[in-house]
Amino acid sequence: MNFILYAVPFFFVLIAIELLADRWRGVSHYRLADAINSLSTGVLSTTTGLLTKGVGLLTYAFALEHLALFELSADNPWTWVSAFVLYDFCYYWLHRCGHERNILWAAHSVHHQSEDYNLSTALRQTSTGFLLGWIFYLPLAVLGVPLLVFVSVAALNLLYQFWVHTRHIPKLGWFEWFFITPSNHRVHHAQNALYMDRNYGGVFIIWDRLFGSYQEEDDNEPVIFGVTTPLASWNPLWANVQFYAQLWADARRAERRWDKLRIWFMRTGWRPADVAAKYPLSKPQLSQFRKFEVPLGRRQQLYIALQFCLYVALGSYLLGREQQLPGSALLLGWAALAFGLYVLGMALENRPQAVRLELLRLLSNLPLVWLAPLVGLWPASHLVWVGLCAYSVLSVIALYGCRRSFTRLAS
Repeated sequence: MNFILYAVPFFFVLIAIELLADRWRGVSHYRLADAINSLSTGVLSTTTGLLTKGVGLLTYAFALEHLALFELSADNPWTWVSAFVLYDFCYYWLHRCGHERNILWAAHSVHHQSEDYNLSTALRQTSTGFLLGWIFYLPLAVLGVPLLVFVSVAALNLLYQFWVHTRHIPKLGWFEWFFITPSNHRVHHAQNALYMDRNYGGVFIIWDRLFGSYQEEDDNEPVIFGVTTPLASWNPLWANVQFYAQLWADARRAERRWDKLRIWFMRTGWRPADVAAKYPLSKPQLSQFRKFEVPLGRRQQLYIALQFCLYVALGSYLLGREQQLPGSALLLGWAALAFGLYVLGMALENRPQAVRLELLRLLSNLPLVWLAPLVGLWPASHLVWVGLCAYSVLSVIALYGCRRSFTRLAS
């Protein structure tokens, strides 16, 4: 069963409830651009996973077949309980290394780039974690945890982490001693020196207490969310490659070949001495911290939000039809989605080329609807063409109404 697919509607219901709680308490923990950026990276991550999850599943299945020391039964409840606990133990070390090693931080940093903290932040996930993340879960295969159990506890672990991304729930007493909670996970998302790189558990906080990485939220030290080198962008594609690009640039500039290689595996933030001296990175002081913001008119915000809903629907369609769609259809759907989210990111940043890119996005729907039936993304239908034409015309009219705002604010 795909737990994530069935959980998606509940995610959005809970986000709506949190927005109502914001309004009732007279606070504002959401910004439209930040929320769309977080949700965009989540949609991109989920659909990328449809194309790449074979990496982790195949390696796990291979290890289970050839390296397993035991043969555990999926019918035994203790197999599930022990697998759930052991998965979180492995997650702890993946998560900790994800903060402590450059190559792993390049993937995981996506989740920390938001300078807000709300339930949409929970859905802000990497699209490149599949590259190395599978290594940390091989011990479960060696211990004989069945593939079905592994996939299920992984989904349950991820689902648990959703609710802790909120500022509305205070400390929870004794619960804080054993489990990840909103309070101790707020610490994890902080860029304050006191809090940085703490509280790595997914479900259980006991690993942090055992291995010296626990930090309690201090009422005298308000959490400042985000990363010390700000993303300063609303583009989900750039969010996924920003730190890789920095590492690549530093590796290319390094004079020593050894530095070109080891930079990828050194502690997070390490740079070759010659590169750091010649190309220093400026990081804003925490006392001068300002959230990244780009002015947007109300019409622009409404237009982008409605267009974004289209890609949420497309992502949900791909997730729901995964088993029936061929690889070529998933690839086409992912490409259309990635391009669309890229363009909306440019619009959120009021880039000078945003209007032209948006027109190109709308025009690209013509070859998309023609290609989709050929690769099996959806069946050929006259209704699809009529719907496309109506959607495109309405979008162009709405874009024309926003055009002057885009041009004025971008200039």
